Amino acid sequence: MTDIPTKMHGVVLTGHGGLDKLEWREDLETPTPEAGQALIKVGASSVNNTDINTRIAWYSKAVRGATSEGSDAGFGEDALADATWSGGTLAFPHIQGADCCGTIVALGQGVDPARLGQRVLVRALQSVPNEDGTHRVETFGSETNGAFAQYAVVADKNAIAIKSDLSDTDLASFPCAFSTAEGIIQRTGLGAERVLVTGASGGVGSAAIQLAKRRGAYVVAVSSASKAKALRDLGADEVLDRADELPRNRFDVVIDLV
Repeated sequence: MTDIPTKMHGVVLTGHGGLDKLEWREDLETPTPEAGQALIKVGASSVNNTDINTRIAWYSKAVRGATSEGSDAGFGEDALADATWSGGTLAFPHIQGADCCGTIVALGQGVDPARLGQRVLVRALQSVPNEDGTHRVETFGSETNGAFAQYAVVADKNAIAIKSDLSDTDLASFPCAFSTAEGIIQRTGLGAERVLVTGASGGVGSAAIQLAKRRGAYVVAVSSASKAKALRDLGADEVLDRADELPRNRFDVVIDLV
């Protein structure tokens, strides 16, 4: 780990609640990759909805309100026991950041040495084996420390090598939104068909438009009129206002993000 500092800068979450629970630190321990892991120097991260939802404890089964209702102060004591994406309890202080683009700078035992120096995106939703042979899903930055720091450690299989002319900042908007949209589209088996995308102006919706177009689909997006041009610029063939009645018998596939 030559030239890698023992301490790093980052933002930690000190508890569930409002923005006051986020704290800038310059004395965080730089993680050391264990067997099968890679250490990533973070080039950029983004603030994803899942980061906000985890901070305010919105994922708790005790919460029934909209995200906006807890944005200032969180959702209170009743929501703390199962406040992570997977339903577990979060330990503080915690480094969030579900989206990450960076460069592998150190490797744990058993990782291919050729990976050193690779530019990577981190898989946001990660499959983790249980002792009984089953698997659970963990979210990078929720069940594990994430990318709101100078360095992050991940399992080697979850660091996806990329070649792109896009900046780290651009690429850091991809992992969570695009993998969610891609998962939905793969489940539908979408091809060159007519597809309706609801909630199309959000991160997952805008990703779904672009991924559907790559499959040759005719894309009809549902959003507000003020966002219609932006969605057409992304590739939507038509944009319907969310207040309008949906036409009948026009779509082969519906990607219902709402």
